[in-house]
Amino acid sequence: MIIFRYLNREILVTTLAVTSVLLLIFMSGRFVKYLADAAAGDLAVDVLFLIMGYRLPGFLELIIPLGFFIAILLAYGRLYTDSEMVVLSACGISQAQLIIVTMVPALMLALVVAALSLWVSPTGARATETILAEQRTRSEFDTIQPGRFQALGRSNSMAYAGEVSDDNTQLLNVFVAQGEREAGSVRHSVLVADYAEQAMHPEFEQRYLNLYNGRRYEGQPGSADYEVTEFETFGQYMAPPDIEASIRNRSDIWPTSELIGAADLERQTALQWRLSLPVLVLVVALMAVPLSRTDPRRGRYAKMLPAIILFMVYLGLLIALRGSIEGGKVPLTPGLWSVHIIFLVIALLMVNWRKMGLARQKRRMRRADHA
Repeated sequence: MIIFRYLNREILVTTLAVTSVLLLIFMSGRFVKYLADAAAGDLAVDVLFLIMGYRLPGFLELIIPLGFFIAILLAYGRLYTDSEMVVLSACGISQAQLIIVTMVPALMLALVVAALSLWVSPTGARATETILAEQRTRSEFDTIQPGRFQALGRSNSMAYAGEVSDDNTQLLNVFVAQGEREAGSVRHSVLVADYAEQAMHPEFEQRYLNLYNGRRYEGQPGSADYEVTEFETFGQYMAPPDIEASIRNRSDIWPTSELIGAADLERQTALQWRLSLPVLVLVVALMAVPLSRTDPRRGRYAKMLPAIILFMVYLGLLIALRGSIEGGKVPLTPGLWSVHIIFLVIALLMVNWRKMGLARQKRRMRRADHA
């Protein structure tokens, strides 16, 4: 019982440390993309951390299996290099017992990943998509600041407002400059208006910046040929924000209850994927036990690189096969389960490889004795 607690503590503490580092790396890369959208004015700054919080379960359901796999390699690798595994073996702890001990935290983490993939992650993905949909249709008035030049979305227009109304619906003392390329030259226009408001086209649902009581100056720089137009109302089209942040697979936002018993291929594939992630935890735990075996001369990092490559191949095949099934190129049955079966067989071969080697050696010795 003491050995059981000792081994589980080593695995779980290392899993927590490795998963935290991996999560920080992956979320930092994603946060940089969101930050780029915020810098371009397509995302409000106050929703960045909210989006990251909702996306956290989606990251964890993929990071936890990898973190657990690496944690077993590190924890057991240290025990091998410090000769603690030799002592445990002398005390009667066989490889089969070591696998049983390892599968206990593996089952716990598989349940956690199942909860994330089946319930928590889809809920977070739906909340994220709701926020992104609001950001795609939001007004530039939400981020514009008086007394500063600011681009209107991703268009080639630059706006300046002397003041912003208290309810953020009007821009006062407005200046808008834009450039258009015509016949190899750039033609600039400048609009000056008393105030401006945002309007939505009722039929096409396109956004416009309507300017009121102003003038438009249009011409080519360096030329005296300018057109001056006075207007009461002038509509400036505003392109919708091109937000890079999005949910990659639309099926990720569907509740699991809608996937169970669904007839269409995409929903059935999404259900297979969500059920595959807990199975992934169990299979990689079985693979990690023989891969962690080493000796003090080689160190505990000797098999780390090939082990991680093996994990990436496993996960990559699942992702590629999911896309092929959704595209109708591969049948739904056995679907993703074929990859799990292949790597389960590989794991069992690695577990029994040493026994098979000893059996072959004994057969050679018997043949030599008979000879």
